[in-house]
Amino acid sequence: MEEYVARHKNTDDDCFFMWQVLPTVIFGRNQLIENEVNLSYCRQHHIEMYRRKSGGGCVYADMGNVMVSYVTRDEQVNMTFNRYVNAMVFALYKLGINAQASGRNDILIEGRKVSGSAFYHIPGHSIVHSTLLYDTDMQNMSMSITPSKAKLASKGVESVRQHIALLKDYTSLPLEDVKSHFISLLCNQEMILDEKDLQMIEEIEREYLNPDFIYGNNPRYTLVRQRRIEGVGNIELRMELKNDIIKQVNIVGDFFVVGDIDNRLLRPLRNVPYNEASVRAALPIRLDDLILHLETNDFINLIFNN
Repeated sequence: MEEYVARHKNTDDDCFFMWQVLPTVIFGRNQLIENEVNLSYCRQHHIEMYRRKSGGGCVYADMGNVMVSYVTRDEQVNMTFNRYVNAMVFALYKLGINAQASGRNDILIEGRKVSGSAFYHIPGHSIVHSTLLYDTDMQNMSMSITPSKAKLASKGVESVRQHIALLKDYTSLPLEDVKSHFISLLCNQEMILDEKDLQMIEEIEREYLNPDFIYGNNPRYTLVRQRRIEGVGNIELRMELKNDIIKQVNIVGDFFVVGDIDNRLLRPLRNVPYNEASVRAALPIRLDDLILHLETNDFINLIFNN
């Protein structure tokens, strides 16, 4: 629905809406599902698994919390993020909750995460979407997603439960009233979708339901490099080498893509000798306009395990 609104309905006004799902794991566009999701637990407990088109990390959601979508014509990533996150922080402040924006994409209460955001582009538009934790099944959340120890350590915690805050512990308002509060602050009119709109949304939905999109097709690899880079996220680089030539390369993780990494980053590395001089020469001048905050030297150090 957010993609349809961005492509066909979003004109001059920003669009904001909230939605909820049955127990579901949603992982980032560039993540390997087997690295992020406890597949057997999800199947056993009837937890749905979907891939989104934005970067970032894996989340668990159910009817005890809210998903939020924000659609804008602004294509400036940092400005879009800042405007949206600040609006969310202000709405929490008006509830009497002392929340702060933190890191790349989080909103924290007393140092714990209550909301995390991700974004993606379509031509002429940016879409930011996030979780807003009111209440949730902690057993499902803890067991269904499997963040790396390095990611948890970067947050100063040992478990998913230690890392999150729930709004129900900071307000006496029921969830429906919290939703109404956000809508009243962030919206000044309604947009109604008709039957024709819903049919077109169902066409877009088919791509999201395609098993190839959900589970991904990963190339063969003979070399894996993995590192957490501060301000960027977890990056795992998988390369197929033959006679010290990079024949195939894939990059996965919870980083944020802001440019065409397939054509400007991965394709130029194919058939390049696996040495630092050749790889550096093949890379574009700047990487931070492809992956948010990624510096060339950090990427080189990752490739050669420096």
